[in-house]
Amino acid sequence: MGFHYLDMERYPRRSQFEYFRTLAYPYAGMTVNVDITGLMELLKDRELPFYLTMLYLAARTANDIPAFRQRIRGDRIIEFDRCIPSYTLALDHGNYCYCSADEQLPYLEYLADARCRQEAARAANRIADDETSEQMYFFSSVPWVSYTAITQPVPMPPDSNPRITWGRYFTAEGR
Repeated sequence: MGFHYLDMERYPRRSQFEYFRTLAYPYAGMTVNVDITGLMELLKDRELPFYLTMLYLAARTANDIPAFRQRIRGDRIIEFDRCIPSYTLALDHGNYCYCSADEQLPYLEYLADARCRQEAARAANRIADDETSEQMYFFSSVPWVSYTAITQPVPMPPDSNPRITWGRYFTAEGR
């Protein structure tokens, strides 16, 4: 998969990049409520899976945003042409493994492909990242609770991969 280095001399956010590189925990995150009423109606009517659909939509959206495809490599920033969604897949006894997805496929093909990938991931039962981890988005869900913030684990040495999570959906004011 392709990438290119950004021209740091012309990078408009260079001063922010230099500043945040000096911080011990340079990560920023936010939690927002999203109205998914229409999506839930569609999923229920067509008996489609919530988690895989959210992953599909979030990964496609993230790949549409250049800053989400950027990673820090040494003293420079690279931008991938596309990033790979990697997500936690629940296993028996409360464990999980990692599984990747191909959100570039048409939606129904994506669902069939995702089910095959899930079977392979369950069989492999891996929690370690592979050599493409720099190019990944990390997705997860905590469907048992609705939350207003979450702190993500960060590896040593730290990476610059976006981490996208969602909790339990809820009804508020009829939506």
